[in-house]
Amino acid sequence: MDTNSGPNTIRYVGVAEAADKIRVADRIMVIGCSGGGKSTLSQKIAHRFGFSYISIDRDILWLPGWIQRSKEEQFVRIKALIAGERWIMDGTNTSTFDIRVPRSDIVIWVRMPRYVNVWGILSRWARHRGGTRPEMAPGCPEQVSWEFFRFVWTWEKVFAPRVIAALTAHAGSKPVLMLKSRAEMRDLLDLLGAGA
Repeated sequence: MDTNSGPNTIRYVGVAEAADKIRVADRIMVIGCSGGGKSTLSQKIAHRFGFSYISIDRDILWLPGWIQRSKEEQFVRIKALIAGERWIMDGTNTSTFDIRVPRSDIVIWVRMPRYVNVWGILSRWARHRGGTRPEMAPGCPEQVSWEFFRFVWTWEKVFAPRVIAALTAHAGSKPVLMLKSRAEMRDLLDLLGAGA
């Protein structure tokens, strides 16, 4: 695992080191493509350690009826939420990495293979069809449109480079854990005593 910490590098850490950091952290960012499991992971860690759970989708981005808040209102809400002392925040939105990453103690990047993300969005659609999942804003029932499917399908090609650039610019010496499989996610949760 690359642990470089010089300027313009990302300090990637392994699962065991990340678990040690999470146990003493006050603020954690969890990022990645839709369907990868970042909300589930975030909620399990929040429950285990008593963090406030912040969902960018629910708490910042969306209003009922799938209407996006204005960029200005999103920014105001993010600034207010990250001022809190103990939280875990689930959501990527690289345009706010400049204020969120420096405030975080560790970043967890759920970087699953594309087929895992696609399966994730389809299975949660089946589970919550006609309803709204807990980490989504009220009045935003679960849906899978062609546009959303394409967003997930092309996420690694289009958005991963933006994540890397934003982490390179703003993470400094902050540890970044990249989870690339369900097995790695389970290992992390087991080490934290947050499984099941």
